Amino acid sequence: MTNTIQPEALTFECETGNYHTFCPISCVAWLYQKIEDSFFLVIGTKTCGYFLQNAMGVMIFAEPRYAMAELEEGDISAKLNDYDELKRLCLQIKRDRNPSVIVWIGTCTTEIIKMDLEGFAPKLESEIGIPIVVARANGLDYAFTQGEDTVLAAMAARCPKQAPEVEKEERNGIQKLLSFGRKKEELDTEASEYIEHPPLVLFGSLPDPVVTQLTLELKKQGIKVSGWLPAKHYTELPVIEEGYYVAGVNPFLSRTATTLMRRRKCKLIGAPFPIGPDGTRAWIEKICSVFSIESQGLAAREKQIWENLADYIQLIRGKSVFFMGDNLLEISLARFLIRCGMTCPEIGIPYMDKRYQKAELEMLEKTCQEMGVTLPKIIEKPDNYNQVQRIYELQPDLVITGMAHANPLEARGINTKWSVEFTFAQIHGFTNARDLLELVTRPLRRNHALKDLGWDKLVKEEAQV
Repeated sequence: MTNTIQPEALTFECETGNYHTFCPISCVAWLYQKIEDSFFLVIGTKTCGYFLQNAMGVMIFAEPRYAMAELEEGDISAKLNDYDELKRLCLQIKRDRNPSVIVWIGTCTTEIIKMDLEGFAPKLESEIGIPIVVARANGLDYAFTQGEDTVLAAMAARCPKQAPEVEKEERNGIQKLLSFGRKKEELDTEASEYIEHPPLVLFGSLPDPVVTQLTLELKKQGIKVSGWLPAKHYTELPVIEEGYYVAGVNPFLSRTATTLMRRRKCKLIGAPFPIGPDGTRAWIEKICSVFSIESQGLAAREKQIWENLADYIQLIRGKSVFFMGDNLLEISLARFLIRCGMTCPEIGIPYMDKRYQKAELEMLEKTCQEMGVTLPKIIEKPDNYNQVQRIYELQPDLVITGMAHANPLEARGINTKWSVEFTFAQIHGFTNARDLLELVTRPLRRNHALKDLGWDKLVKEEAQV
C-alpha cells in the first residue's frame, strides 16, 4: 500500500516581525549600470551615504553614476532653500556628466520632513533641460528589491504614447542602412519569423545578455518584444499605448504592474516568472497562449536543460531548504528547488502580493503535488526570533537568509546562503539555470569538503569556546 499526498491548499501566516533587509535605495547599484545614460541622486542623510558607500564600495573603480545629496541640519530645520540646493547639484551633474535623465531617489528623511520632490522636479526639469524622475525608494518599503519597483513605476509614466516622427524617420533610415545589399527574399524571411500579435512590453531590470536570451526565446515562438522597461538608454524607453500587453520578469514589481494597468491601461499577462527551466517554459507558454500561439519545442528545450543540471540536482535531491525572507524571490526559488527534488518546510517573505504572484503560487502548488511533497508554509513578515527556533527544530540542510543571520547560523552548524546573491546573479531563463544551482549548492559543497578535511570539528570547538 503506497502513501499518496492528498491535494491541499497553501497556508499563509503573518507574524508582523521586523524587516531584516537592505534599504531599497540599494537598487541604485544595479539600475545605474542598466540605464547607461542615467544619473541617480540619492537625497538623504549621512547614514544613507554610509550605507551606499559600504554596500557599493566594491564598484568604486567603475566610476558609478550616482551621488548623495546629504541633508544637513539646515535642510531638516527648514533654514535652507531645498529647491536652490537641488538646482545647484543638478546643474553640477549636468556640467560634469550631462546624463539623459536624473533620477531623484527619496529616502526616509525626505518623507519625514515632507520634502516636495514631486513639486520641485517639473520646474527644475524645464530650467535645466534634463528630465527628472522622482522615485521614493525609501526604507519604508518591505524589501530592498522594491526600490527598483518604485523607480520603474515612475519611469512607466514617462514612456511615450507614440514614437516621435523624427525618431521614426531615424529608425527607417537606420533600417535602410542595415538592409543595404541584402536580398529582398532575406528581408521577407526575417519579417515572417514573427506572428502577428498585439504589442508586448516586458518590464524588469536584467543584464543585457539575459535580455537578449529571453527576447530570442520569444522570437523562436514568433513573438516580437516591442520593448523593455527599463531600456539600456533612457532615450529608448518603450512606446506604451492603451491596450498593449505587458509581462514582468521579477516577483517584486507589483507596483510597476499596477501602474502599467491603471495609468497606462495595459493588459498584464499573469505568468510564473522565468526563473529555472520550469518557470521559463511556463512564462513563455503563458505569453503564447494569450496571443493564441501554439508553443513549439519547449518541452524538449526544458528536458535538455534538466539533463544538463543532473550533476547539481544529485547533490540536493532529498535535502531540505528553509527561506527566512529577504528579496521577494523566495516563492520562485522555492518552486524551482522543489522541482529539483528538495523539500521546503517554510518560505519566509517580507511582503506577499497574492494577485501579482498568483500564477507563481499556483505553479508552486502544482509542483509540490507532482513531486509528492508537502506544501510549504508561507510566512509573511516573519519574526526572525521565532524563525530561528523553527530552524533549530527542523534542522534544514540549507537556509537561504539575509546577511545578518548567515554567520550566526553557520557558527551553529547550519548551512546558509546569502539571499542577496540571487538578486545580483543572472538566474533568469533556460541558460542560466546552471548558474542558479551553482549558487545553491556552493555552501553544501564547501562544507562537505571541510568535513573531509576534518575542519568542521575545529570550527565547532572554536564556536564553543
